[in-house]
Amino acid sequence: MARPGTVAGKTVGDVGEFGLIDIIKEIVPVSDPRLVVGIGDDSAALRQSAGLLMLSTCDIQVEGRHFRREHISARQLGRRSAAINLSDIAAMGGRPLYALVSLALPRETLVSWVQDLYEGLAEETAEVGSAVIGGNLSGASEGIVIDITFLGEVEEGRMLRRSGARPGDAVLVTGAVGASTVGRLALERGLDRARPDVAYVVAAHLTPTPRVREGAVIAASRRATAMIDVSDGLAGDIGHICEASNAGVRLFAGRVPMDPQTVAVAQGLGIDPLHAALHGGEDYELLFTCPPEDAEAVSQEVRKETGTPVTEIGVMTEGPQRTLALPDGGEQQLTAGGWDHFVGANERS
Repeated sequence: MARPGTVAGKTVGDVGEFGLIDIIKEIVPVSDPRLVVGIGDDSAALRQSAGLLMLSTCDIQVEGRHFRREHISARQLGRRSAAINLSDIAAMGGRPLYALVSLALPRETLVSWVQDLYEGLAEETAEVGSAVIGGNLSGASEGIVIDITFLGEVEEGRMLRRSGARPGDAVLVTGAVGASTVGRLALERGLDRARPDVAYVVAAHLTPTPRVREGAVIAASRRATAMIDVSDGLAGDIGHICEASNAGVRLFAGRVPMDPQTVAVAQGLGIDPLHAALHGGEDYELLFTCPPEDAEAVSQEVRKETGTPVTEIGVMTEGPQRTLALPDGGEQQLTAGGWDHFVGANERS
């Protein structure tokens, strides 16, 4: 297969994370009839017996790129590494089953550190009825690398993708957004972690809560049309839904849910909390769409079953336009400004 001439001489930094994904999709197409969803969504989906689809996803945590050991304990890192994978399963309405964990470790890594890591992994997976069942170990010349593959399942009629949103659908999000980015910046700037508001946002960053139960309730309602987890920033992730669904969106800035602790710490840091909510990422809330007449019913059902609030924050529109309606009546273009692993925007730690 000939390589496209348009990428000759370019680096992964030139094309960016999502451009590279598109290139990879062309190189490794899969014609297996069991594959329902492949590269490009939150999880792959394989058809199983008895009307079940297998979900599979993977995520990597690289020391110095995704985490710093001076900021996070091994147990927290174990929980976090599992949570970000569980969130991808949740984004498709699935039930997580098994994790395969590959570790690359420098020779001087303490065994006790590895024990703490796996305890965190075990705690996080046990909370949703899943388990670590295997993996691989390797030496590393420099930092630690944690690579997890997670398997799950979902009833075929309940699986949610990014591509089902329709113009007129309501846009909703679970919980609140922005805390993770503010927590990361609080760590970087050395704020006092004993302060309750700082402790809150730091915890949101280091040990996010995957919305597995919420995703299952949303999927079981059979009212949602598309869903994604908020990992690349609210603006970036609604953009992924727009692209996959061939639609536009209008978000309302005044409706974006943010916790008071997030707002307080952000303002103390001189950061616009709305910018953190729209562009920061790593909140791992669920962003989904449904017909407007069903929005209230789905929201109430999620709150009743899980205790997690759901907020309606926008509407899907015709065409590619993505806009942000401001509280003063103004409007601006909604552009993605979240994380890209190769471009390096919003460097994480």
